[in-house]
Amino acid sequence: MKVLLINGSRRENGCTYTALDIIAKTLNENGIDTEILFVGAKAVTGDIDALVKQAHELVKQCDGIVVGSPVYYASPSGEVQIFLDRLFSAAGSDLRLKPAAAVSSARRAGTTASIDVLNKYFTINEMPVVSSNYWNMVHGNTPDEVLKDDEGVQIMQTLGRNMAWLLKSIEAGKAAGIAQPAPTPKTKTNFIR
Repeated sequence: MKVLLINGSRRENGCTYTALDIIAKTLNENGIDTEILFVGAKAVTGDIDALVKQAHELVKQCDGIVVGSPVYYASPSGEVQIFLDRLFSAAGSDLRLKPAAAVSSARRAGTTASIDVLNKYFTINEMPVVSSNYWNMVHGNTPDEVLKDDEGVQIMQTLGRNMAWLLKSIEAGKAAGIAQPAPTPKTKTNFIR
């Protein structure tokens, strides 16, 4: 089993990466392979098509996904939002029913609003949302400060264990013959009669 972790920060090895790395190490300790994909500026420099294509191939090979973003102006980075808009449009059927989690990092505030935005990508694609024992966030202005956020570190570790447990439970269900629900054709209505 494998989890794709998406780093939606502009800084490849910053605070968001630090949170994702904690999750990845916890998943690895629980027998789950991981890969961290850095979005960075590629989403806005003309490289987005190649980045989305690369991510779509990784999505096909993974069993779960974690999306991390720093907080910019009380929301996820613009880069990760552009990237997710394109990825979920291209890979929606390959993401369906794969467990997912959103993680935010901030110096101080805006984390819950950012998690809410990211979770919406998952719920519209029928992806089970993985939680921890508090909101999936870390605080700090540098990676070292994030590692000193004892509660945040513990939240990331619990998230990793919960993701591993859910992936193993799904695998056990499949082995026991429990079929995934079939896709339901969407009923679309506009609000004008």
